[in-house]
Amino acid sequence: MIGPGRGDASFDSFGVSKYQNRRTMSSSDRTLINAFREINNMADRINLPKTIVDRANNLFKQVHDGKNLKGRANDAIASACLYIACRQEGVPRTFKEICAVSKISKKEIGRCFKLILKALETSVDLITTGDFMSRFCSNLGLPNLVQRAATHIARKAVELDIVPGRSPISVAAAAIYMASQASEDKRTQKDIGDIAGVADVTIRQSYKLMYPHAAKLFPEDFKFATPIEQLPMM
Repeated sequence: MIGPGRGDASFDSFGVSKYQNRRTMSSSDRTLINAFREINNMADRINLPKTIVDRANNLFKQVHDGKNLKGRANDAIASACLYIACRQEGVPRTFKEICAVSKISKKEIGRCFKLILKALETSVDLITTGDFMSRFCSNLGLPNLVQRAATHIARKAVELDIVPGRSPISVAAAAIYMASQASEDKRTQKDIGDIAGVADVTIRQSYKLMYPHAAKLFPEDFKFATPIEQLPMM
C-alpha cells in the first residue's frame, strides 16, 4: 500500500493537501479553499503581491468563521476582502478595478464591503486623491510635470473645501483633466474616465466646482501651454 505523499508537492500554495479524499473534507474547508483560490486568481490578474493575498485570505476566514455574511455569495465576499486588503496595505484599487477581475457586480462588492467592515469592526484608511494619481497619470502616458500639477490641484481643492462630498477618485480625475488641458499633453474627459473608472459626467461635476478657482489651484511654477482663461468652461 502506498501511503500519502509527504513532500512539498503534496500541498498546494495554501498549505492544503492536494490529495485529500473529497468525502473527508468538510464543506467549510472546501469553501475556504475555493475562496482562497479565487482571491489568488484575482490578485494574479492585477499583479498584487502575496502580502495582499494573505491579508485578503485572513479577512475571508474571519468572516467565514464568524458566519457574519450568511446569504452572500462567497465570490462577492472574496472580492470585497481583496478590495479591503488593498486599502489596508496602502495600494488601493478602485471597485471598478476589482470588478474587472471578478465575476461580481460593483454594487454587490460595495454591499459586502460595508457588511464586512461592520461585522469585523475594522476600518480602512480614508482614500486620498494622491493614492491614485501616479497610476492614473502613468496609464494615460502623462509626463511628470502634469502629474505633479494634478496632485497639487487635487490637494488644494480638498484643502480649500471646493469639492465637498465628491469622491477622491472623481476629484483626482478632474484635477488630471484640468492639469492636462493647461499643458501640451491634453487628455479628454473620456480618456481619463476610462482609466479612472468614473463616468464623464462625474468628472465634469467635480471640474465645474474647481474651474472658478483654477488660479488658486495650480502650482506657482507651472508652465502653461494653454492659459487658465482658455481652459474648457463646460
